[in-house]
Parts: sequence; C-alpha cells; structure tokens
Amino acid sequence: MAAASAAGPPTNVYPFRDARAAPDQVLEAGPVAHGPLPVPLVLDNGSFQARAGWACPGPDPGPEPRLQFRAVCARGRGGARGGAGPQVGNALGSLEPLRWMLRSPFDRNVPVNLELQELLLDYSFQHLGVSSQGCVDHPIVLTEAVCNPLYSRQMMSELLFECYGIPTVAYGIDSLFSFYHNKPKNLISSGLIISSGYQCTHILPILEGRLDAKNCKRINLGGSQAAGYLQRLLQLKYPGHLAAITLSRMEEILHEHSYIAEDYVEELQKWRCPDYYENNVHKMQLPFSSKLLGSTLTSEEKQERRQQQLRRLQELNARRREEKLQLDQERLDRLLYVQELLEDGQMDQFHKALMELNMDSPEELQSYIQKLSAAVEQAKQKILQAEVSLEVDVVDSKPETPDLGQLEPSLEDVENINDFEPLFSEETPEVEKPVTTVQPVFNLAAYHQLFVGTERIRAPEIIFQPSLIGEEQAGVAETLQYILDRYPKDVQELLVQNVFLTGGNMMYPGMKVRIEKELLEMRPFQSSFQVQLASNPVLDAWYGARDWALDHLDNEDVWITRKEYEEKGGGYLKEHCASNVYVPIRLPKQASRSTEAQASGKGSGASGGGAGEQA
Repeated sequence: MAAASAAGPPTNVYPFRDARAAPDQVLEAGPVAHGPLPVPLVLDNGSFQARAGWACPGPDPGPEPRLQFRAVCARGRGGARGGAGPQVGNALGSLEPLRWMLRSPFDRNVPVNLELQELLLDYSFQHLGVSSQGCVDHPIVLTEAVCNPLYSRQMMSELLFECYGIPTVAYGIDSLFSFYHNKPKNLISSGLIISSGYQCTHILPILEGRLDAKNCKRINLGGSQAAGYLQRLLQLKYPGHLAAITLSRMEEILHEHSYIAEDYVEELQKWRCPDYYENNVHKMQLPFSSKLLGSTLTSEEKQERRQQQLRRLQELNARRREEKLQLDQERLDRLLYVQELLEDGQMDQFHKALMELNMDSPEELQSYIQKLSAAVEQAKQKILQAEVSLEVDVVDSKPETPDLGQLEPSLEDVENINDFEPLFSEETPEVEKPVTTVQPVFNLAAYHQLFVGTERIRAPEIIFQPSLIGEEQAGVAETLQYILDRYPKDVQELLVQNVFLTGGNMMYPGMKVRIEKELLEMRPFQSSFQVQLASNPVLDAWYGARDWALDHLDNEDVWITRKEYEEKGGGYLKEHCASNVYVPIRLPKQASRSTEAQASGKGSGASGGGAGEQA
C-alpha cells in the first residue's frame, strides 16, 4: 500500500500487474539450523500470508523470513491425466483460475481445519529444508489469534506434538510480537495496540507489559472485506467487465492506489470538483486484444492456420497411439511369458499366473493373445502410415494451391478436438468474399479502463464506518473510545501516550493522521497523545517473534514441553509478555461414590420417616 494520494498527471493510467507468485525453492537448512542447541523455528501463521524462518543466535540474526506464501491450498484432481496432489501457497501461481478450489484452514483469523493446517506446516518444513519424517527436532514459536479459543490451541498442540514430534512450543500474539519488536529493549511499557489484518481488526490494551484480555475488542472487518466491497462497487459501475474485475486485482488496487481520508465527508466534497477528479482519478487499464471480430484473416492465412492446427492434432494422436502400443506390447509380452510356462510344463507357476491375470483356462489365454497380437500389428501399421502421410504432407505441401481434400481429419484425429480451438468452426465458402477491415468507432483502450475515483477512499473507510457495507458494528474510533472509557482517567492518559499501529491493513497512506484526528476529537482539550506506526507492519510480527525466541532461548518458564502437553492437555499455555492469558476449562467436581451412597441413604431414610408420620 505504498501509493500516495498526491495528484499525478491528468492521464493517470496504470496497467494491472497481475503478479504471479513464483514457486518457492526448497532451501537447505545448512549450518544455520545446526548448532550446540537446536535453533528455534519461527512461524507467523497469518490468515492472509504465512511466514517462516530461523531464529539464529548471534550478532546478526539473519535476513527477513526465508519463506512467505499465501495461506491457501487447492486440491488437484488425480486420475488419468496424472493430476498433482494438494498445491499450497506460491506453488499455485495465479489464484484467480483456482479461486473456486481454494481452501483455507482459517475461520476468520482462527485455524479450525487440522488437515489443511498440516498441509501448510508440511510446505513450510519442506521448503526450509527440515525433514518432517520422524520428528522436527526444533523448538517452534507460533503466532495465534487474540483470545484464541482453547479448542484451536489444543488442535495445534496436538498436531505439533503428535504428528511432528517437536520438543517444545511457545505461542504468542502477532500484534504483541510486533509491539515487542518496536519498543526499546528491557522497557516495560503500557499502550494501546490497533492491529488490522486480512479478516479482523483488534484493539488491545497493554498494562505494564501484559495484555489486559478482559478489555480487548475485535471488529470483524479487514482487508478481505475491503476487497470484496471494492469489487462490488466496480462491478456495479462497469457491468461489461464483470469477469475482469477479480479479487486479486481489487487487492492490487487497495495495496497500491487506495488511501485513508483524514476527513471522509470533506474528501468526498473535493471529489465533486471536476478538476480534482481529473487530477486524482486512477485509470486502471484492463488487458485487451486490439483485433476486432470484423477484421478477419485472408483465405491463405486461414488455410495455413488450419494446416498448423491439423498437424498439431495429428502429432498428438500419434503420441497417444505410441503410448497405447507400448502398453499393449507390454501386456502381450506378459501373456506370451505365461504361455511359455504352459509349454515348459511349469503348471504350478502357470496356474498362479493365470489367476493373477483373472483368466479361467488356457483357451481364454490363447484368445487374448490372438486379439492383442492383431491389435498391436494394426497399431504399428497405423503409426507407419501416419508417419508416411505426415512426411508427404511436409515435403509436397503447396500453400498457394492447398488440397482441401487432404485436410479433412478422420474421426480418430479429432477424438480430443476440445483441447484446441475449433478447426472448422467456419464453413469453407465456395467463393471467397472480399476482406473488409472494420474500423473501430471508439478507443478500445479507453473502453477497457476502470476509473477508480472515490472508490480509492470508500473501500478502506469501512473499518471506520462498517455501516457502509451494512455491518452493525462499531468502527475503530468508537471501539477505541469504548475501551478507554473502561479505565480511570490516569490509566487513559497512560494508554494514549503509546498508541501503536500494526498489521497489513494499517499501511494505507493517511492512516496515522486519521487515528490522530480521531484521538484529538475524543480526548480532553489540550491533552497529549502519541501515535506510532510499526516500522514494517507486515513483517514486524515475525521479527518480534524471532527477537523474543532469542531472548528467551534458555528460559524454561515460557516453553511448553511434550511432558507438560501430555499432563495438562493441548489447551495449556505458558504466559509471557507477548502471549494470551491462560484461562483453563474448569469442570465441576464430580462427587465420589461413597458420598453419593450416603446422600441416597439419607434421602431414602427421610422419605421413609415421612411415610411413617403420614401413616
């Protein structure tokens, strides 16, 4: 979201980049991961993007996370075409063709699907060069959601300890790790964290270095809802380009062309001015083809194109014939081998082989051999004839006087014609009509442009005004005011001195100024406050988790061991400066059998006495 809201030249035309993710290389762990002690693995398990890397001890802890990929999976179709298995993250390339197949382990920002989460972890370990066969012999620092449900943590602990056999794990909140990374060392500070990500926005009060979980609030709006809202706005505005207005392109507009208005109503009034609109509108250029339907090819070009397509189809069928011939030949060799067993008198092996072939008698075997031999011989003849005809076609072809009779494909040649564009979609005219080139009556490039004007501020505004998309929730400013009102005046003054912004949805230009304006309106006259934006709102959570792991490498009070997991359950959590608050499930104590027996005895005695009194 690095695009500024400053005015550009009057013709602000921006092509869509349509960035395609490059597959991640399988890295080697190398000497980085092997030392006197196992080096911790740091996993920032975000609902939009996952980041993984090593926490290397030493003066230089290393560069940014070695692995960053979208936290989505798509299951490929197996079968005759040899479809691949599940594809994860950057291995998917472009997401739009697979949008309907994409699956995420997250519900909002909480992982709930154990199977898909295992795919993400497998992908991370594999591409970091960690062998997950047997066990992953590295401590793991893993981020989790604010006030994460015990079931989700229990599921994650079970996966890490039971499936991967890790020695220890530590859980922490991504926004608190980012806060930890940006504050001075060994400083216990208080403050308010506003963290906005792909699915949710959280406001977290920090008192003396610890999370005040009772007063945390969540708004169920983030970058995902902003992209969906922007898509609906532009699809209503340009109904002729519905298919081209994809979520990936909307995310690109949000990241590079949107900004937060300091005063939303005042900014909308500016956009009413034609000059302001012309100078600030961003024209997003959709891809298009300059060839019109009316500008047909000449007859020679059509004929050459058909010849090329027919040649490709013949080559494809020739390859398939060869593959089928090879399979039939292997099966024939197998049958002939079984027949030799019969001729050599090895009856036991012959009957065993006959049962494996699911045949009942030697006569049936002989019948199969005859049929398969005839099929193999026929296939060889067809391949030989196809090669001869293809050579004759290449040597004797005359483009200027094509023989239309030879271009008619046989039924066998067009058995998979759907893989190509139609070869004979146009009937061959008896008399060629003169070619007429249709001149466009409008500018094609301008027709394929999306004018993004007020949409630049309307989409990101939803976290301040959820009512724009019909959500009955409070915005960031109202929620901030509500949290502050739950504290005494002196604590409020302490909290607003350190308002910290982090998360990918906080990277819009103008976000810090807008938060300062909202605080100025809600705070008392002439009171002070300070707003700080994270140095890298996207990656600071991973950097903070890495710093925390290095600072607490030898501190056993913050790492959950396998023994503790087995004793106290998967929902167990050791608290630290960047963690959630551990609230164990308290089950009602069950009374012992002796106590129940005494109580039942007293009850029966009392009922008997009552009966005697009545008598």
